[in-house]
Amino acid sequence: MDTITPQPRAAWIAGQAEQGASTLVVHHPFDGSEVATVAVPGADQVERAVAAAAAVAKEFRRTPAHQRAAALEHVSRGLAMRAEELAEVITAENGKPLKWAEAEVKRAVSVFRIAAEEARRFSGDVQRLDADPSGDARLALTRRVPRGPVLGIAPFNFPLNLVAHKVAPALAVGAPIIVKPAPRTPLSSLVLGELLAETDLPEGAFSVLPLGNEETQALVADPRLPVVSFTGSGPVGWSIADAAARKHVVLELGGNAAAVVLRDWPDLEGAAQRIATFGNYQAGQSCIAVQRVIVDAAIAEEFVPALTEAVETQQTGDPYDRNTDVGPVVDEAAAERIIAWVDEAVAGGARVLTGGTRSGATVAPTLLTDVPADAKAWSEEIFGPVLAVSIVDGVDEAFAAVNASAYGLQAGVFTSDVQLAFHASAELEVGGVIIGDVPSYRADQMPYGGVKGSGVGREGVLSAMNDLTEERVTVFTGVDL
Repeated sequence: MDTITPQPRAAWIAGQAEQGASTLVVHHPFDGSEVATVAVPGADQVERAVAAAAAVAKEFRRTPAHQRAAALEHVSRGLAMRAEELAEVITAENGKPLKWAEAEVKRAVSVFRIAAEEARRFSGDVQRLDADPSGDARLALTRRVPRGPVLGIAPFNFPLNLVAHKVAPALAVGAPIIVKPAPRTPLSSLVLGELLAETDLPEGAFSVLPLGNEETQALVADPRLPVVSFTGSGPVGWSIADAAARKHVVLELGGNAAAVVLRDWPDLEGAAQRIATFGNYQAGQSCIAVQRVIVDAAIAEEFVPALTEAVETQQTGDPYDRNTDVGPVVDEAAAERIIAWVDEAVAGGARVLTGGTRSGATVAPTLLTDVPADAKAWSEEIFGPVLAVSIVDGVDEAFAAVNASAYGLQAGVFTSDVQLAFHASAELEVGGVIIGDVPSYRADQMPYGGVKGSGVGREGVLSAMNDLTEERVTVFTGVDL
């Protein structure tokens, strides 16, 4: 009996499903098995997607708020209804354990729901101008209008939720968006395209183009896409900023997140467990995964053994197994690079307290100490399940160690002292300070972004809506105030 080969998963060109000029094979990171084949659009299809976005931009920004909100609510409901399927898709293409994939889907459901709510109340401000004599009988109405169509470039580590953080705010403000998912993980965004296609969004409001990274350069340069929102590695992000110097660019780049444990924290075992969990969740492939652990010397003797034990409880294995805490990294080359960084640290005098090995693309949860400050495992973003502990003498040394980094995304500070909490907020050179928990906490409605090498601009639904728009002022003259 002849077997029928399924068609590749279709790309979305101006809201329509289409086969491409070539194909891309998606592999499961855990064992390298083939997961799916995806259509890769040709140059003519990419051109139609961009032209459609540019053509519909004026119409789309004028659509009623309730229409945009309804579309976003539909997507939120659709994601919830297809949650089990989507979690399995994420695990298949990304390799993260199923329990973390399920959590990602829930977050994406919330992102679209929050965007629907914000779309309805995204209005503007009224300002009376007679605070100065020159403004007598004048009133200013300030509204925000879309800067134009958006190019959203997403990474592999959160293939659904980080796409959601680009798509939902853009649609909420009425900006067309072209999504370029990571080549390793295009499947989640294509399912999202199916849900978007079920709405009443105008043609051209969205496209999902599973392109290679080289093919994306023309999109970055295209003047019809005046906004580029990129999440990914620093070198790529800054090269995009250089190539799009006259565009509005939002960059969510790498991190080297620190968790500071101070002597007043009452639950050291709890802190150790949180740090172990969120240094290894997503196999460490999160910009705010804990990498540096900065511990006050007064508690180090008790805390470091507790952290070592907590790291050793993190189970690796098949990501479809619900007992698995840590799945593979994205591919074997990444695993080799991570272990090479560990070996470099050891050669420089670091000690391995646990881990330091790999099997295929799976890296054993690793804890290092005495890591030289210039070792990559301390100074760069390792993007793997590796923690490095440093012992410091007091608060000032701890905060100086956090700031002695080229990155500044988020930091966590375990303290119950309110004064120290405010001091941390004032002193730490990061975009977000999490008091009493790891730096890995993120609420999808709060502002999120970094300083220094961690990028420019902010995500979080409302923050992104502001970033994708610009102020327009209308002054009314002769108004009876």
